[in-house]
Amino acid sequence: LDLKAGMIPVTFNYRDGEPDILWMKQLNPVFGETHPAEPIAEFLGLRPEDIDKDWPIQEVSTGVPFFMVPLKTRDAVVRTRLDQDKLVAYTEKTEAKWPHVFCREPEDPENHLKVRMITTSGEDPATGSANGCLAGYLAKHRYFGGPKVDVRVEQGYEIGRPSLLYLRSEDRGEEVDVYVGGRNAMVAKGEFI
Repeated sequence: LDLKAGMIPVTFNYRDGEPDILWMKQLNPVFGETHPAEPIAEFLGLRPEDIDKDWPIQEVSTGVPFFMVPLKTRDAVVRTRLDQDKLVAYTEKTEAKWPHVFCREPEDPENHLKVRMITTSGEDPATGSANGCLAGYLAKHRYFGGPKVDVRVEQGYEIGRPSLLYLRSEDRGEEVDVYVGGRNAMVAKGEFI
């Protein structure tokens, strides 16, 4: 992918001659500022106690910065309602402009995390860039107990477009390797004449 952040390699894996999981190797994450729970909870329409304070709320970027916001429960993820005015006011002086909320209580027990990515223009069913930041965050903070992460993340349930992403990362000290994988589905086909 030729993106504003640079060239991002994508590897195609095949099963029975058909494309299977596509893996995007993202840039080395940049770990930015940490933030208090209260104002973040306020613009997410949540209570401060919904935020899992065992982990930092942190700005992370692999090209585009996002707030990584750990929540305690699936219920808190589902209840998230973005207050656009409060978000815009809070992010006037931050690098990150959008929150990426997550918790350890997925809908499907085969998955590891449930996430949501809501912006002022709507909700994304599958966000490769934000989940790449999340992969780096999980490895850096040893969220699953060590420097390596290999997890399945669900997104999009609240908007009727359930999606599954695969995150792999490894904190190697100076760098954190980040890979985001997923399958795609044809939703439209067209031709320019």
